[in-house]
Amino acid sequence: MKRNLIAALLGMMAYSAFSAHAAGVTDAMIANDAQAPDNVLSWGMGTQGQRFSPLTQINTRTVGKLVPAWSFSFGGEKQRGQESQPLIYNGKMFVTGSYSRIYAIDLKTGAKLWKYEHRLPDGIMPCCDVVNRGAALYDNLVIFGTLDAQLVALEQDTGKIVWKEKVDDYAAGYSMSAAPLIANGLLLTGVSGGEFGVVGRVEARNPKTGQLVWSRPMIEGHMGYKYDQDGKATENGVTGTLNKSWPGDLWKTGGGATWLGGTYDPATKLAYFGTGNPAPWNSHLRPGDNLYSASTVALDVDTGKIKWSYQTTPHDGWDYDGVNEFVTFDMDGKRMGGKADRNGFFYVIDAKNGKLENAFPFVKKITWASSIDLKTGRPNYIDSGRPGDPTKGEEGKKGATVFAAPAFLGAKNQMPMAYSPQTKLFYVPANEWGMDIWNEPVSYKKGGAFLGAGFTIHPLNEDYIGAMRAIDPKTGKIVWEIKNSAPLWGGVMTTAGGLVFYGTPEGFLKAVDAKTGKELWKFQTGSGVVAPPVTWKDGDTQYVAVTSGWGGAVPLWGGEVAKKVNFLEQGGSVWVFKLASK
Repeated sequence: MKRNLIAALLGMMAYSAFSAHAAGVTDAMIANDAQAPDNVLSWGMGTQGQRFSPLTQINTRTVGKLVPAWSFSFGGEKQRGQESQPLIYNGKMFVTGSYSRIYAIDLKTGAKLWKYEHRLPDGIMPCCDVVNRGAALYDNLVIFGTLDAQLVALEQDTGKIVWKEKVDDYAAGYSMSAAPLIANGLLLTGVSGGEFGVVGRVEARNPKTGQLVWSRPMIEGHMGYKYDQDGKATENGVTGTLNKSWPGDLWKTGGGATWLGGTYDPATKLAYFGTGNPAPWNSHLRPGDNLYSASTVALDVDTGKIKWSYQTTPHDGWDYDGVNEFVTFDMDGKRMGGKADRNGFFYVIDAKNGKLENAFPFVKKITWASSIDLKTGRPNYIDSGRPGDPTKGEEGKKGATVFAAPAFLGAKNQMPMAYSPQTKLFYVPANEWGMDIWNEPVSYKKGGAFLGAGFTIHPLNEDYIGAMRAIDPKTGKIVWEIKNSAPLWGGVMTTAGGLVFYGTPEGFLKAVDAKTGKELWKFQTGSGVVAPPVTWKDGDTQYVAVTSGWGGAVPLWGGEVAKKVNFLEQGGSVWVFKLASK
């Protein structure tokens, strides 16, 4: 306890040494992020995650004149997947790279101001490439998570470490790949590692010091904790009822990783985190719903209490993580949340109480359920769509193989969608693929893969896998779509200029008409785009930026699909665009 107190005091001394002489990012600025055109302060271009910009200089009439302003290379041999969303503040861009690196770049010139490269141990175990999706800004700090499950806070001007905290044991499979979330003055983070039998959780910390405020596990049966100023933990309630939905002991290594981070809505004062697959994949070992895996969980920011939860895939047997972002928006005078789930259904849920309002498919082939019951909120399962029980297979080694769609990489994965209050449409990067999947016996071993399943992913169509789709959350209709040969793996942005921006693995950043889907502009970045674009205004000029660098889960886990896109080149850079001067 004394050591924790000393560490906290040292962190506060180091912090106060630089914070006194410069104004930094405030809670009010973060709350106004979505409306402020000069900055991009949070992952999601606002804590609600709408990824909508009010800027109009770049619009349907002018976007054809978009040209590069500058490009910055991450350098070295550490290319791999680049899934980071840049942040923009005080004349600087803060962008993370693969292998737990972060850069500060001069916005006007593209010159590197500083780089921090986290020293990683040899034994890290990221499931889905050595990616990082971005950082958080608070006061004069830039904060990000690392592949060895640490949080690092750096001084924005110099890149010097202000505080560093270990979140968990990387040797047990824990890592961090999501951008942290600042909500009501607290730093909220999740953990990665669901394929290694970790236990997902959300933690709240003091962003100035890194000190824990509360911790809330995402698997039923585990205890949450509050922490005092000395770092002493006090019990904060068990998540649910022990053994109610997890018979036996598998809840102890139950998965539910919170690996994509969360969103926060000041109107509801709730933070929304998605939770990953239950562990192991072999669902026959864990009868029941397996709460709170494959769910959206709404948390009281001040206490960490679960206010409501909605489980999109109860008793998941296909690795249909429910981590996809919960984006709040207004519909018919009510605060709603939209979620394009990995399982192929789009959900519209009351953001205040978790009541399901609507659910419909946003991909064309779903084999595990026929529909979602709008009264109960539960899926109508197709029993023949679940992989077979290994104990009933030949010699107890392998259960019956089934063909399942979507594939486990999901109808949508890490790539965030966007919502436009102008068109009242969601813009969803979807994928049409399926898999052969079978279950196998498995037992937990610390640091080992905890699957109990085998699989091979296949494309469903000859001409496309990815599809950018404009979806009406009220009717469930696909208003327009743009097919793409390779899977879509990058995020989306929409603007008041009537545009939708998104990237493709083939290397293009594209701009299309938000109402019709008509392509208006594209640019070849030199490597696959698997990251979400952003936009901001500096003086009289609007800019657009995107990170480029092919990688992520598809080339590692994609089966037949991976073979189809093995010609794509890796990279590591960020591109910035503006309108050509007259």
